[in-house]
Amino acid sequence: MKKFLGITIGFLFIVSFASAGFAKGYNGKKVLFVDSYHEGYAWSDGIAEGVQKTLEGTGVELKIVRMDTKRNTGDAFKKEAAAKVKATIEAFKPDVVIVADDNASKYLVVPYFKDADLPFVFCGVNWDAAVYGYPYKNVTGMLEVTPTPQILEQLRPYAKGDRMGMIAPDIATARKEADNYRKIFGYEVTDYYAKDFEDWKKGFTELQGKVDMLILESDGGLYKDHADEMKAFVEANTRIPTGTAYDFMSSYALLTYAKVAQEQGIWSAETALRILDGTSPAEIPLVKNEKGVLIINIRIAKKIGAEIPFEILESADKVIE
Repeated sequence: MKKFLGITIGFLFIVSFASAGFAKGYNGKKVLFVDSYHEGYAWSDGIAEGVQKTLEGTGVELKIVRMDTKRNTGDAFKKEAAAKVKATIEAFKPDVVIVADDNASKYLVVPYFKDADLPFVFCGVNWDAAVYGYPYKNVTGMLEVTPTPQILEQLRPYAKGDRMGMIAPDIATARKEADNYRKIFGYEVTDYYAKDFEDWKKGFTELQGKVDMLILESDGGLYKDHADEMKAFVEANTRIPTGTAYDFMSSYALLTYAKVAQEQGIWSAETALRILDGTSPAEIPLVKNEKGVLIINIRIAKKIGAEIPFEILESADKVIE
């Protein structure tokens, strides 16, 4: 474990220990993993990796289905995707279902499985589970909370003021993030929601003159085809300190204090095993993510003239040069 100015850093990638505490005797048991998004989106892939590695060798039969609601944002599509997953559940007959990110909870669990007999473990639900009425008697899970205060604390030494901005794709999850920055932390946020990559560049440029620190929300995998152009663009146009909570956005920000997707998957799979061992979901309290990875982007530091202290560079899990 590393210390970053009093913040505990845990690089949670090696997960071979995860199932060590569970007996390898789950032959015949089935777990269904429902991903709200799509394969190839880094966050979803990290959660899936945590689930797969934790259940590997336990005897559990794992099936993965993906709703693809990041690339298809219409309400009708989401409802249809959830109905298809419901049909998969009825055919596969899992003993436990793990659901990742908000849309699986909103469109699958809430309308079809509230207080049902089938146990569910959620992860990746942003900030507050009460919006879905969680916990139910058959549902427990891990919330996903963004470490924004920690990010801003480390950006302030390089900022001229305290005005905070946020840029993100125009999706519901990003708007929820900004709402919680205001509601939970009391921040005043100047936000920009981009409709496409060209609009993202426009918003990024505009915010450089309106705020003193800028949070880069997840691009949702929507700009993956523009990665090289995006990297060159931010290196040419960054004027203020920028931060993000996603490791796959670290090429575009001065500082990353990244949530660890694998943590969500590991905890969910371990909890599924506890349920298979006979523990009721109602007996398992909701928890929040705790792990983080520190990444410093020296290329952007040089661009804005930020001198990063040696002790911070030494404590970082990764330095981009």
